[in-house]
Amino acid sequence: MGGDPMAGEPSVGELVKQASEQLSDLVRTEMRTAQAELALKGKRAGKGGGMLGAAAAVGYVGLIGVWATLAAVLAIPLDVWLAVLIATVVFLALAGLLALLGRKELKQAVPPKPERAIDGVRSDVHELKERVHR
Repeated sequence: MGGDPMAGEPSVGELVKQASEQLSDLVRTEMRTAQAELALKGKRAGKGGGMLGAAAAVGYVGLIGVWATLAAVLAIPLDVWLAVLIATVVFLALAGLLALLGRKELKQAVPPKPERAIDGVRSDVHELKERVHR
């Protein structure tokens, strides 16, 4: 039984080919992961920006309400200006809430880099380095 101990083992060329194919598959997978992650962050940034825009619009309406309140205080009996003041406070509170929600969404979208994909590539490179050194 003097068979060749290397029989059945892949050649260096075959191993290089397999490694190349695996690396190509790995890069494609990581690119898809990065694309999905960036799309999610883009949606969050858009949502947060929209909320901040809405907060600005509602805040502007609140400012008009403050002006209306001042005019009502000077020109109309107490019960009318109080109603206008309450409406103004409600609008300003809504503007504050929208601003906080928009800020939160924007923080979750920044930085706009695919962190999970980057971590995956780092892990893959580390694994490949370890396999080469074995």
